[in-house]
Amino acid sequence: MKKKLPAWALLLAVSIMTAGCGAGATQAGQTGQQEQNGQTVQDGKKGSASAQPGASGTAVNTPGQQTASDGKNGTTGGTGVASGAGGQASTDANAAKVRMDDVTALRLIDGKSGWIGGKGWIARTDTGTSGSAGAAWDVQYQGQGTVQQIFALNGQQAWAVMADSGSLLATQDGGKRWESIGTVPKQGQAGFLHFVSSKEGFTGNQYTKDGGQTWSALPVPDHTVGQPYYHDQQNGWAVTQSKEGSFGILHTTNGGQKWTTALSRTTEAPLNGVIIRSVERGNAWIELVGDTGMNQTSYSLWHTADSGQSWRAVLSNATAGGGPAPGISQQDHQVPKNEGAAPGMLYAVNSSTALMGGYCAPCDKPNTIGWTNDGGKMWNNGKQSFDGYGSQQIGMANAKEGWAIFSDSEKAPVMYTTSDGGQHWTQSHVFDKPAASGS
Repeated sequence: MKKKLPAWALLLAVSIMTAGCGAGATQAGQTGQQEQNGQTVQDGKKGSASAQPGASGTAVNTPGQQTASDGKNGTTGGTGVASGAGGQASTDANAAKVRMDDVTALRLIDGKSGWIGGKGWIARTDTGTSGSAGAAWDVQYQGQGTVQQIFALNGQQAWAVMADSGSLLATQDGGKRWESIGTVPKQGQAGFLHFVSSKEGFTGNQYTKDGGQTWSALPVPDHTVGQPYYHDQQNGWAVTQSKEGSFGILHTTNGGQKWTTALSRTTEAPLNGVIIRSVERGNAWIELVGDTGMNQTSYSLWHTADSGQSWRAVLSNATAGGGPAPGISQQDHQVPKNEGAAPGMLYAVNSSTALMGGYCAPCDKPNTIGWTNDGGKMWNNGKQSFDGYGSQQIGMANAKEGWAIFSDSEKAPVMYTTSDGGQHWTQSHVFDKPAASGS
């Protein structure tokens, strides 16, 4: 029986969120981290539970550690929730407050440390060199709302934005305390949240210089599709479509005072969404999303490493249901194709390396991950496929080390790690089975 295309893929095609780039300030591409934003997945036999609306809650210090022990059940200490290899929750009364059954945000610090978030919680792992990444988790925050994005500047400073409300949480001590510090304006909530210092950050065309307490708008060109992307206060990118049949990729180097057309293309497909990631000044990975139909979404991926003077078409995914890939003729068969019938998460590491998920709703294992490590000259489709009809999270610490987490409405989310840039993925952790599925 065919399964419905999850609403996160439809949401991606309409409003475009998420997903990111280098893992922290010490990693390549510190301002280009990717996050898949506030995915909402609904009905369908295999669909993930919807991300629920909610505002930020009061920070709660809950240092309980979740540890995978015997490969069957988790063990727990303090007030954390056990999430072992069998994905079964602890029976501890306090731990029962948190179920890690849908991972909606992921951010790495390095290959062994990072944060994840879900409905009303944020957790951190610091497995270290003695164990596999993600074997133990500390639930650091409990509150209201669903975590849409997490950005880590380093191992001490991080921010988390909540879906719908836009409430912004921040930590300055590695997550020992998360505090509500402000609200991301509505105009920037679907953008990619990233900070270039402890004070200066961006999401869409919104800019903060006080760590996220207050925000102001930077200029965007007319007829912008989706969210623009400011790499820093001066350098930004946007995609415009003033009429059917063509689009433009625009670039600014003076804070939006002047926008220059870096690429103009005719297209047989309308633009329904745009994802932009800029990991270095003058560098950009731009995903253009076309139409959706029959559980299929058409899209293309473009890359420049010289401020838009030259462009490479990295991916061209035309589909029977979605039509042609934006900006690429249906007669052009030279551009590689990503696996899957719809786009998954885009994660740009640096000017050479980017990974992208694929999604196939009718497939038994719907998730795949492909990559390039030469700036898009060659695209590699991974040989593995993964369970999970819900949210797809991909994060990289560098060009080699990364994590992927796939959620589902009926099964526990599963985490995988790679140490060779996505060529091979190894299962490292199983979280909690959704309560509705009868765990």
